[in-house]
Amino acid sequence: MTKRIHFSGPPTVLSVLWDDLLLKILEKFDDKKSWRLVCKEFLKIEALSRKRIRILRPEILHRSIKSFPSLEHLDLSACSCLTNEMLSWVCSDHLRRVNLSRATGVDHRGLEFLVKQCPSLEEIDLSYCSRLGDSEAAALSLAPNLKSVILVKCLKITDIGLVRIAVGCSKLLSLNLKWCMEISDLGIELLAAKCKDLRFLDISYLSVTDKGLSSIACMKKLEVLVMVGCRMVDDDGLECLKRCSSHIQKVDVSRCINISSSGMMSLLEGNEKLQELGAAYCLDELTVPVLAKIIEFKNLKTLRLDACVLFPSAIETISRNCRSLTEIGLSKCLGVTDDGINSLVKYCNELRILDVTCCHQLTDAALHAIASSCKKLRCLKMESCSLFTGNGLEKIGTGCSFLQELDLTDCNIDDSALKHISRCTELQIIKLGLCLNISNEGIAYIGSNCKELRELDLYRCAGIGDDGLAALVTGCKNLKRINICYCTEITDAGLKHIGSLDELWELEMRGLTRVTCLGMALMARGCTRLAQLDIKRCYAINDLGIWALARHAINLRQVNISYCRISDGGLYLLFSELKCLQDVKMLHLTRVSLDGFELALRASESVKKVKMLDALKYLLSPDLIHMLQTRGCKFRWLNKPLLL
Repeated sequence: MTKRIHFSGPPTVLSVLWDDLLLKILEKFDDKKSWRLVCKEFLKIEALSRKRIRILRPEILHRSIKSFPSLEHLDLSACSCLTNEMLSWVCSDHLRRVNLSRATGVDHRGLEFLVKQCPSLEEIDLSYCSRLGDSEAAALSLAPNLKSVILVKCLKITDIGLVRIAVGCSKLLSLNLKWCMEISDLGIELLAAKCKDLRFLDISYLSVTDKGLSSIACMKKLEVLVMVGCRMVDDDGLECLKRCSSHIQKVDVSRCINISSSGMMSLLEGNEKLQELGAAYCLDELTVPVLAKIIEFKNLKTLRLDACVLFPSAIETISRNCRSLTEIGLSKCLGVTDDGINSLVKYCNELRILDVTCCHQLTDAALHAIASSCKKLRCLKMESCSLFTGNGLEKIGTGCSFLQELDLTDCNIDDSALKHISRCTELQIIKLGLCLNISNEGIAYIGSNCKELRELDLYRCAGIGDDGLAALVTGCKNLKRINICYCTEITDAGLKHIGSLDELWELEMRGLTRVTCLGMALMARGCTRLAQLDIKRCYAINDLGIWALARHAINLRQVNISYCRISDGGLYLLFSELKCLQDVKMLHLTRVSLDGFELALRASESVKKVKMLDALKYLLSPDLIHMLQTRGCKFRWLNKPLLL
């Protein structure tokens, strides 16, 4: 029998409730935070039921593991300073998913601790772990229950490491090897031989050839194949894939530049289950034979044909036959007209995502058709469509009420257009970069109505100032990303308004010449979760601004301080105090001496990526550079002239 929760104080109705009953009550609540604030006993119940957690500071990991015994999903991607010792604290029979992306301080010893102490582990994400190589892959092979492994940009892993994973993790269903540049046809061949049940495989940007695709063709249960940017694959390789095409549901060959219409025909032949096809930037022209094959897929959900030349009736032919489409990408496609869009939305009225970026012939007539037919549209991208006006966007505002993402970058719109789109109250992402005719008044409409906004891009919107930011933050409390680069009317008062956004994660503010250290301090004091900051060419920011960052922005991971007027002391403070700092861009710091650069670089154990002037490569101590590179730090040397 489950125990009864004992409440302190005088007896209440809650004192007769058993903990399992309280757990069932908790399941009905969406706002778990409010529940656990009621009393200590409710906090304990919530802790017992917590299934997932994201840790921001590694030092609390040990306490968190003990406090939440039922955890199934642990996200440590924000803990850049995670070490093997800290990872050894993770011990749970319930834990199934762990995210260790960018955990550059963890090696094979930490992974061995993890897989031995978490026997139920099924999914692990090790993306961008620069130290991960074959030894770490061997540690992963000790987890026989692994079903999903993500290794994006693990550049040191080779065929040997891949074989270790394939042999030890025979239950593997999903594997992402994107940007693992040392993987070759041999590793893919052995993977195909050992992991018979693999359903998902991403080999994007690998140096695999047609021989590797021939091995993949032997994977009889493969359902999703992503091979973006595989430049050594040609039509013969796609001919090999015909053997497994009958059960492929999703395939993406975008940016495979050696593929022609003939190869695409081979890929599509014999496939009856295809639901998603990515063919962006690989076909020069959508030929009649390829189109005839595409329209055979009546259940096709996603089609991306970006940068493809379309003949006049192609879009209409697709829409008449593929009426189940929910996503179509026509970015930079020649031949996209108002008539084509009208036909598309007439028959494909279940569209959720539509990308018509750089389709320069489209006018308000296309927007009228979209608004009339696509009532379920969630994402609309129309960057650089200069013929759209407020009239067309008025229809979008009234007809697409569920819109969540809207890209109007470099469109000829004004404040009245923003008033219209602000009626889309579900908007989470709005991109308005290079919209030169918008002002504070237009942003005020967004702030008043778009309460769900998470990301806003105002790049080079010169008409936006402090008053616009004040109106924005008043209504959009949950903003996580803001780009206000080169909005030169913004001053310290605007940064003070931004400081009220305690959820802000990324701020790009390069070129704000009227912002001083006072503004930096006001912003940093409030935005304690800030992880990425760009203050390039903020000429009024000096060591005092860096001091404010070092004191308050303790979660900062990526920063661009190029052209700022900081000295040796400011740079040392940045590197020594910010323990989560990983990526620093510091070009043309004219007030920092050679000794200042060396002292700062030696002060940080977390920095893994540095961008500096090429001349410093020959002036810095070779021992220092070697030490940092051995630790996993990568230098990018640029020969860039000083432009003020």
